[in-house]
Amino acid sequence: MKTTTTQYDEVIDRCRRIFVLKMKDYGPSWRIMRPQTVNDQLFIKAKRIREIEMTGENMVGESIENEMMAIVNYSIIGLIQLRKGFADGVDMSADQATELYDTYARECKDLMLKKNHDYGEAWRDMYPSSLTDIILTKINRNKSIAAHNYQTLASEGCDGNYIDMLNYAVFYLIQMSEKDKQ
Repeated sequence: MKTTTTQYDEVIDRCRRIFVLKMKDYGPSWRIMRPQTVNDQLFIKAKRIREIEMTGENMVGESIENEMMAIVNYSIIGLIQLRKGFADGVDMSADQATELYDTYARECKDLMLKKNHDYGEAWRDMYPSSLTDIILTKINRNKSIAAHNYQTLASEGCDGNYIDMLNYAVFYLIQMSEKDKQ
């Protein structure tokens, strides 16, 4: 059986390949997105997954796997936008964006390893639908924080929510890959 670290790296590698391909198609055009727009992009992805989970119907045909991979990538975009600020135009190269992707992916993995140790890999016993709900909760928290001018009294802030969203999406994708192998 593969370790969580190996599985995590495999998922991030797949997501990163898509990110790099999209950089070739569009460049970092997302640099103009304000934080609320990134949150809304994450929201529509997670909301669609939840609808498919609840109804069993997928009329668009785009897979849950692709939507979860988009959540991973938009979470990193959210971290970039939060920490670099949004721009009025494309102000970085695809290579610079990919370098930031790698930096934030490592940061997310480092936190996952610490939490995964302390929580004893509890995510492995969770329902995929619970992971979706937690992602939606984190998105709503970011919207709430944005509505309060990014000032928090007791919470970790938007960056922690983006990191958690990414990690829960990776866990979902790992669960999907394990289910496919059974």
